[in-house]
Amino acid sequence: MQTHEIKVLATIKTDFREKFGIPRQSGLVDSLRARIVFEPEFRNPDALRGMEGFSHLWLIWQFSRAVRSDWSPTVRPPRLGGNARLGVFATRSPFRPNSIGLSCVRLEEVCEDAALGPVLVVSGADLLDGTPIYDIKPYLPYADCHPEAVSGFAADAPEKRLNVEIPEALAARIPAEKRAALLDVLSLDPRPSYHSDPTRIYGMCFADYEVRFTVAGNVLTVLELHDNP
Repeated sequence: MQTHEIKVLATIKTDFREKFGIPRQSGLVDSLRARIVFEPEFRNPDALRGMEGFSHLWLIWQFSRAVRSDWSPTVRPPRLGGNARLGVFATRSPFRPNSIGLSCVRLEEVCEDAALGPVLVVSGADLLDGTPIYDIKPYLPYADCHPEAVSGFAADAPEKRLNVEIPEALAARIPAEKRAALLDVLSLDPRPSYHSDPTRIYGMCFADYEVRFTVAGNVLTVLELHDNP
């Protein structure tokens, strides 16, 4: 098998320490904020010259928790309930011959950190904390946007279909700048699509917390909020 070396340019810092709960596509939760920190070799401000003129960026990254030595030609997309099998190249499954992901994010700010050099602040990222970034490219609406495109089995964006109920005392513990993002993530229903037990308690890590909740019908109820060191 022919192989090529590829360099890690940066890592992303997000509020997701585990895969469970991460939005299944980028851009579904605009209130999520993340920071892209470059590796020392690439902390040259000249490499970002002109970037502030773009509103969105493409991130090319590694599914670092899905690297495996073998591969399967078919996978089970969550969108289809985890039952139907489709070709891996007809899906965005992380279980691929090359564990590479692609996400479009909004560029919020290019800032300079005294210790880390230039840092990109982005929103809408669907990446695990610490994910390696292989490349960053500007999003070009005239070339990248195709309103007439057909989306196969994923024709429509998932709607925010759950009402989230959280006691005021628990909500008050979440920093204001992260509260809306957490509620938006929960409203997307983090559970596997084939789960429907209203008595089951789920746990999701977000920022510095473990959030425990149940889902009954159209209502997600936050039961507990624990510090997650």
